[in-house]
Amino acid sequence: MAGLLSIGVSGLQASQAQLNTVGHNITNADTAGYSRQQVMQKSAGGQYIGPAGFIGSGTTLQDVRRIYSGFIDTQLQSATSLNGDTKAYLESINQVNSLLADSGTGVNTVLTGFFDALQNVASKPSDEASRKLFLSSAQSLSDRFNSVQTQLKDQSGYLNQQLGTMANKVNDLAKTVAELNLAIRTAGANGGSPNDLLDAREQAVRELNELVGVKTVDQDGQYALFLGNGQPLVIGNTANRLVAEPSQDDPSRTALIFQTPTSRMDVSNVLTGGSIGGLLRYRSEVLDPAMNELGRLSLVVADRVNQQLAQGLDLNGNFGATLFGNINDPALLGQRSIAQAGNSAGSGNFEVTISDSSQLTTYDYEIELTNGSEFRVLRSDGQEILPEPPATTWDMASTPPPAFDGITLAFNGTYADGDRFTLIPTRHAAGDIDVTLTEHKRLGFAAPLNGTASTGNYGTGAITQPELSTHLDIYSPDFAAQQAAVKEAMPVKLVFGDVDPATGVQSYTLYDVKGNALDANGAIITPPAVTGSFVPGQSRELSFSLTAPNGQSVEFTTSASGSPAKGDSFTIAFNRDGQSDNRNALKLQDLQNAQTVGVTGGKGTSFTTAYGSLVQQVGAKTAQAKADNGATEAILTQASATRESLSGVNLDEEAANLIKFQQYYTASSQIIKAAQETFNTLLSAL
Repeated sequence: MAGLLSIGVSGLQASQAQLNTVGHNITNADTAGYSRQQVMQKSAGGQYIGPAGFIGSGTTLQDVRRIYSGFIDTQLQSATSLNGDTKAYLESINQVNSLLADSGTGVNTVLTGFFDALQNVASKPSDEASRKLFLSSAQSLSDRFNSVQTQLKDQSGYLNQQLGTMANKVNDLAKTVAELNLAIRTAGANGGSPNDLLDAREQAVRELNELVGVKTVDQDGQYALFLGNGQPLVIGNTANRLVAEPSQDDPSRTALIFQTPTSRMDVSNVLTGGSIGGLLRYRSEVLDPAMNELGRLSLVVADRVNQQLAQGLDLNGNFGATLFGNINDPALLGQRSIAQAGNSAGSGNFEVTISDSSQLTTYDYEIELTNGSEFRVLRSDGQEILPEPPATTWDMASTPPPAFDGITLAFNGTYADGDRFTLIPTRHAAGDIDVTLTEHKRLGFAAPLNGTASTGNYGTGAITQPELSTHLDIYSPDFAAQQAAVKEAMPVKLVFGDVDPATGVQSYTLYDVKGNALDANGAIITPPAVTGSFVPGQSRELSFSLTAPNGQSVEFTTSASGSPAKGDSFTIAFNRDGQSDNRNALKLQDLQNAQTVGVTGGKGTSFTTAYGSLVQQVGAKTAQAKADNGATEAILTQASATRESLSGVNLDEEAANLIKFQQYYTASSQIIKAAQETFNTLLSAL
């Protein structure tokens, strides 16, 4: 009876193990990363009983198998990393897309409103209410630039916080994987497979891939995890760290540093996958370019409007004041350059001046100093700006850096070999634009020169209103002298002379305020002589260059037409009483469609086109991000379903197994009972 009893006991043990495993599966049906388990049985073998052969001796437990596929899990890990990346990227870019494109938060509406108000005031330049409305629209434009910049800056700050939080989670999960590696190796030394520990490790790696893409390598049952370009995050039971700290290039941005006990490395540019990869990709592809483009636009708007207003006269008959703050305010110059951490002690910094706003780009720049005073400028698109080939470096000590991409550089302080600097000419400019003009009467909407015909003219000749050709440079130290020169050089008188019967050409002479004849260069002619010629009946532009008493040059043009009689004259004077003149306001209005942004090869874009292009680019990237996220979600769903179909717990199946093994247990108990009754019968017989 011992054989029958042992067979029953083996069945009882097997069914108990099956029931335990089924119960374990059922209770872990909702456990993340759990792989269902299955008890593997085999026959205990037969016992030889002679010529009849072998008779069975029951069953034995072979293994508790984990239903798992390494290939399927690798696909799931990859899909998890990709989806984490696209999801974080999409969530972030959606915010910028809504901010820039919405009429209530974007710049386009208030920019259009600014020029609408300008059109209104151009139709009635002396109307003070219209002037005040224009000032109000300028303030609205400035406030909107500031508001958008603030929100983008806040998003950059929030992104920094997210990177810090995620880096800590990465470190916790890496530590967990390292500890599980050790626990699995210890448990495996005793034989068998520690299924639950293996599941926990797979789940930890999966959660890690949600944060950052890692490559997993199985090294004799131990997982080695690698980041980016092969940085070892986990090797055996040792975990390295990912540290979030201010970037050396720009302290306002968080960099991710891969840290081992013996080394540190900035891996911000090589990390991919997961939420961290998506956020870093969003920052470099969307957030930074958007801030740079917005800053560039604000600089061009402020610069062009200020310069044009300075060419006109206000209601007091003086040259107009600038509307916006100085784009090259001394307080701003040093903020456009960042001395990188690790520079020599006491190292100075560059001052970045906007020399030509139309040439500005949306790139950042890095400067490296070598060999004392030699330096190189590398643009963020990878192009080396300075030195120009065939030179390999630029000696700053002997030659000041030339202007490039609309900026000029000057260095303050000392420098040493290896010092590095990051230039961000436009990054924060949208937050700096402000309206500094508060007096509406000082808006220069009138042209500075006025032409009038003498009352005694009897011919049919006429001239157009003169235009000042000399550009009054608001950034020049001689700006005040340039303005004074226009006043001092006027008035002048244009007098037409005889018509040459042979050629049909009529002479003209320009006289100064004292009646002296002037040549084409403004020099006094003694005695008076012909300074130019004109064909009556035709239209011709006449150009003049005068030298004012203060030595400044003053140039202007006017177009003559018709047939002036001999002695007909026209006076060109300073337009001191031109309150109803709107010629400079019209030129200001022309800026709306002028190609003033990003001018290369003589071609650029207008204010509205530049902003529209920014909105379009972000919108296109948002649409692509939605498509990418939809695709990665589908891939992740499919990979999850594939794993679930193999490794997931099916409660219906487990319930059927529960009944099956309950019956198995009962039947095995009956075998033991039969063995006991048979044994008792035998004892009674004896």
